[in-house]
Amino acid sequence: MAPKVLVSDKLSSTAVQIFRDRGIEVDFEPDLGKDKNRLREVIGQYDGLAVRSVTKVTKKILEAADNLKVVGRAGIGVDNIDSNAASKKGVIVMNTPFGNMITTAEHAIAMMFAVSRQIPQASASTHAGKWEKSKFMGVELTGKTLGVIGAGNIGGIVCERARGLKMKVIAFDPYLGEEKAKKIGIEKVELDALLGRSDFITLHVPLTDQTRNVLSRENLTKTKKGVRIINCARGGLVDEAALAELLQSGHVAGAAFDVFAEEPATENVLFNLPNVVCTPHLGAATTEAQENVALQIAEQMSDYLLTGAVTNALNMASVTAEEAKVMAPWLKLSSYLGSFIGQMTDEPIKAINILYDGSVAKMNLDALNCSVIAGIMQRANPDVNLVSAPYIAKERGIQISTTNQDKSGAFDGYVKVTVVTAERERSVAGTVFSDGKPRFIQIKGINIDAEIGAHMLYTTNEDVPGIIGTLGRTMGENGVNIANFTLGRKSAGGEAIALLYVDQPVHRDVLQKLVETGLFKQIKALCFDFN
Repeated sequence: MAPKVLVSDKLSSTAVQIFRDRGIEVDFEPDLGKDKNRLREVIGQYDGLAVRSVTKVTKKILEAADNLKVVGRAGIGVDNIDSNAASKKGVIVMNTPFGNMITTAEHAIAMMFAVSRQIPQASASTHAGKWEKSKFMGVELTGKTLGVIGAGNIGGIVCERARGLKMKVIAFDPYLGEEKAKKIGIEKVELDALLGRSDFITLHVPLTDQTRNVLSRENLTKTKKGVRIINCARGGLVDEAALAELLQSGHVAGAAFDVFAEEPATENVLFNLPNVVCTPHLGAATTEAQENVALQIAEQMSDYLLTGAVTNALNMASVTAEEAKVMAPWLKLSSYLGSFIGQMTDEPIKAINILYDGSVAKMNLDALNCSVIAGIMQRANPDVNLVSAPYIAKERGIQISTTNQDKSGAFDGYVKVTVVTAERERSVAGTVFSDGKPRFIQIKGINIDAEIGAHMLYTTNEDVPGIIGTLGRTMGENGVNIANFTLGRKSAGGEAIALLYVDQPVHRDVLQKLVETGLFKQIKALCFDFN
C-alpha cells in the first residue's frame, strides 16, 4: 500500500505534485491546520504530515497519530511542532534549514539599511504629505563595524554581503574556527568584545537554553553607545523591555526586529518607538524561498517514506538514500543484536556499549546505534522505533557508549553489543555475509555461526553428551521443525550454548519439558521481527 501524506497548510502545488509523482497518496487541505479538532480526528490515517507554521502539531495531535512516521516543516522553525512528544511517539521531525538562507540573510541586510536611514519612517512621513527632509538624518554602512552573533549558514551569508558593503565584520560564534573566519574575511571575537566594538549587531542563532536572552539587560548595557541592533533570527534572543529602555535613553540608536518573544505580536514594548523598524516575521517571505522549502520538504518526506533516507531531521541521524541501501542489512543486524539482548535481559539495564569493527565502523553509526537501542527496548515497549528509542533510554538513565575500530579479525566487519546491569554483563556479536543475510557470530564470548530466524530457541549448558539428542527429540516429539541448529562451547566439557532456528514459536510446555531434563542452565524462546 502506498504511503499517505496530509498537507494541512498552504503549500506549493508543485510540491504536492512531487508527492503524487513519487507514488505517494496525498490529501491537500491547506486550511485544515486551523481546525485542531478535525486534524486530530483524521491524522490517524496518515503516514506523513506536511506543514508550514499554521498547523500546531501538539502532543494531543500526536497521540491520535497512530500511523504517523514523519512530520515535515516547510521552513526552519519548528516552534509549532512538539518535537519531544514526536520523538517519544517515534515520529521523525524534518525541516528545511537551507531553503531560505539567502532570503533571510537579505532581509537582515535590508533591515540594516532601513534602520540606518530610517526608511520606513521617512516613507510614512512622505506619504502623509510632509516633507521632513532634515528630520531623517541617517548613517552610512561603509566603514562601520558589524557584529554578527552566529556565523553559520545564514550568518555567514550576512558576513559575505556586509563585506561587500565595505563594512568591517566581527563575529561571535563558539563553533567558528579561526581558519574559516580568515577564509571568509572576518574576525572572530568573544561576546564582550563584539558588544563593545560594534556599530551594528545582527543575530543569527537558534533559540536554545544557551542563546536565550544572549542580549540580556546586562549585555545590552555593554554595547557601544549609538549601536543599532537587528534581529531576524528568533524572538527571545534579546531582552525586549531592556532594549526599549535603552532606545528611549539614546544609548541604542535604533533597532530592526522581524521576530518577537511572543508571536503573533500584536503588542510589544518596541512598537511605536520612533527609532525602531518592525516587520511581521518576513525573513523567509519571498516567492523563491517559499517555493524552495516546499519542494525540499516534499522530496525529503518522499525519500524517507519510500527509501528510508533521512534528511534534515531534528530527532534522527541523517541517512542518505545511498547509505540506506548499503546499511539496510547492517541496520537489520543491529536490531537483531539488540532484540536478542533485550529478550535475554530481565533486570534493569544500566549501560549499553556498542563496538563497530572493520567496514561497518565507517558507516553512519548514529543510525546503527538507534537500531541497536530500539531492538533492546522493544521487549518492554513494542511500539518503540529508531526515533523514540534513544529518548526512552535517556529517560531511563541508560548510558550509551560506542567504539569503532579497524578490522581486527576474520570478518570484514562486525558489530558487538554489550549490556550492563547491576548483576551481569551480557554480549552478542554479529556480521553480515556477502549474501546480505545477518548472522550471529558470538554469544557470551563463545564463537558460533548462526543464521537468524523469526523464531529461535537459545539454551546454555555444560558441554556433556546428549544435548543435541535431547533438543532434537524434544522438538520432534512436539511438532517443532528445526530449520538450523548451531552449537558453540568455550572448551571441552566447559560452558556451551545451542541456538536453534525453528519454523514456529516454541510453546512454554515444550520449554518446561527441557527444564525437566536437568541438562540446561538457561532456556529461552526468542522471536525476531522479520516484517
